[in-house]
Amino acid sequence: MLERASMLSIEHPGVATLIAAPLIFGVWLLYVWQMLVTGFEVPGVLLPAPSVIWSAILAARETLAADFVQTFIKAVIPGFFIGCSAGFVTGLLVDRVPFLQRGLLPLGNLVSALPIVAVAPIMVMWFGFDWQSKAAVVVIMTFFPMLVNTIAGLDALGRMERDLMATYAASYGQTLSMARIPAALPFVFNALKINSTLALIGAIVAEFFGTPIVGMGFRISTEVGRMNISMVWAMIAVAAVAGSASYGLIVLAERRFTFWHASFRKP
Repeated sequence: MLERASMLSIEHPGVATLIAAPLIFGVWLLYVWQMLVTGFEVPGVLLPAPSVIWSAILAARETLAADFVQTFIKAVIPGFFIGCSAGFVTGLLVDRVPFLQRGLLPLGNLVSALPIVAVAPIMVMWFGFDWQSKAAVVVIMTFFPMLVNTIAGLDALGRMERDLMATYAASYGQTLSMARIPAALPFVFNALKINSTLALIGAIVAEFFGTPIVGMGFRISTEVGRMNISMVWAMIAVAAVAGSASYGLIVLAERRFTFWHASFRKP
């Protein structure tokens, strides 16, 4: 079945097959997981079976939904958009003013190297225990990848295209909007895909250092202390689905706006 799915995706590429192939593989992986855990009688405290995790999801769906809203809707999405937008705009400014590139990039690199466990408590003290502090952590984590990729993308325009725009006597703004930003889109979408996972990880980890009695990170830390491992895996499953869906939506948008790129051309 897996071989047929892979051949289908190669012979008839499209959105449906791109979704079907990983979906079939995921179902097969869950089946193997279920069989191994059941066959070898693995203790649930070490690794619960997928059926047990699914039962935990159904039993605590209201709690999981509230945690999802607190972490993903209130913290991840605002922090993601603010961080990526700020990184993109700053990249445009850095491209226009070379002095900023020499002064800002080293500072941005320093901030990006700070561990989450050091930043999260500070953000909690600054912005409180609610979702605002987690969104601030997400902004910090997503800003620098977008900044670096934007700068690299703006420099990716070929010499021939630059000479063509100069031949047309295009201004800086015209060259930027008509040639350089379109050429930078693959880099921008690469940053968006990276940040889609970083944002969720940052928000969950930040909740370990202070949060109301709701949230995905709070639920994981609490249920681990209670040895309720099936609930922990249920939250992990929700986080995995949310992260994969976010990544998939960005990939679909990338195919829509960068269809001209060599990576999407059919041989």
